[in-house]
Amino acid sequence: MNIELSGHYGPGRIVRSVLPSIGMVLVTSVYSIVDGFFVANFAGKTGFAAINLTFPVIMMIGSLGLMIGSGGAALVAKIKGEGYPQKANRVFTMLVQFGFILGIVLGGVLAVMAPAVSRWLGADAPMMDECVQYIRLNMIGMPGFVLQCAFQSFYMAAERPQLGTLMSVVAGVVNIVLDAVLVWAMGLGVAGAAIATAAGATVGGLFPVFYFASRHNRGTLRIMPSRFIWPYVGKACTNGMSEYVSSIAMNIVTICYNLQLMRYLGEDGVSAYGVVMYVAFIFAAVFIGYNIGITPIIGYHYGARDVAEQRSLMLKSFVILAVTGALMTLSAELFASPLARIFVGYDADLTALTVRGMHLYMLAFLISGCNMFVSALFTGLNNGVVSAVASFTRTLVFELACVLLLPALVGINGIWLSWPIAEVLSLLLSAFLVVRFAPQLVRKKI
Repeated sequence: MNIELSGHYGPGRIVRSVLPSIGMVLVTSVYSIVDGFFVANFAGKTGFAAINLTFPVIMMIGSLGLMIGSGGAALVAKIKGEGYPQKANRVFTMLVQFGFILGIVLGGVLAVMAPAVSRWLGADAPMMDECVQYIRLNMIGMPGFVLQCAFQSFYMAAERPQLGTLMSVVAGVVNIVLDAVLVWAMGLGVAGAAIATAAGATVGGLFPVFYFASRHNRGTLRIMPSRFIWPYVGKACTNGMSEYVSSIAMNIVTICYNLQLMRYLGEDGVSAYGVVMYVAFIFAAVFIGYNIGITPIIGYHYGARDVAEQRSLMLKSFVILAVTGALMTLSAELFASPLARIFVGYDADLTALTVRGMHLYMLAFLISGCNMFVSALFTGLNNGVVSAVASFTRTLVFELACVLLLPALVGINGIWLSWPIAEVLSLLLSAFLVVRFAPQLVRKKI
């Protein structure tokens, strides 16, 4: 069943429309965590700490796909809303080509620099070989990973979000099966986990290329012969910069968390944070999937100049995300202990540390969904600059400042509370940006 971008969206239609995108990101998040589960339980906490140290850098390159996809989907949806479907197809095609090339070039660069990057991340001697191994083997699948991230947004712009969910399941099954075979059955440890991740990303990124280029394609976007028109590539990247800035900032902040935890708690701190982040990935996937689904809808109505519908989408989204965030926070507080035991139940002290961290860290979900949506709102309105400011300030300014300063003031609890406090500051900024740069959406009458 296709989902159309046009028409009025009530709460029920919004939820139905974004559910496939949420499912897609949830599945992707789950199988991204599978590496950690198998390594933690079958290769030991040194290998587990190694993949937690290096994963942020891998995500920095993969997140280029988020930039291309989110910005490109909003641009393509806007062009469709203006009534130019063939032009939308050409822009879509050149963005897919651009993402594939970026994955090859930057993946090769990171593979060469893996030892230096591992040292910069703080890897000690016991971790070094496993860090380098995990980075280099993941780079094999980097072109597919970039495209996989990009297609997450393009599925909605093509009005085929269910295909995104299906592809996430297929890629996830590939990853999980290979993890079980390579890490558990064959004992390949970190190397097996990296191979499994690269294989899943390759399937998830390259299969959609063949689908969108084939005659079986039933979506509203198609890969077709197209030359590069750099202004459109630049517009898509500028428009999606907020998503990239957000991901880059989040990964930089993650690196700083790891450095602080290595300083205060050593390897156990990094392992505990890894578990907390895995649970946070699952919860954040709901918000990310919602934004992936809603951004092209906002972009379409922006192109169609339907201000009343844009305002309706904004207000309904805030309510939906606030309620969802409250339920997530409650769930995290109730189930912190069993979730921690899944990964580190073999170590009682590490489990206790993880539970404490989760109780404090997860308070951020009360308001983080609304803050994340503000960035998506401006992406949909094709205002990449304001969207990037919202993302950059929320993560790299507020959260980074908190994680660097609070531990000196209140100790270990300051690390865990950094994100909740940063989200409170971000909420004030989000309100200002909406009132200042989208005044037509906060008027009582349109």
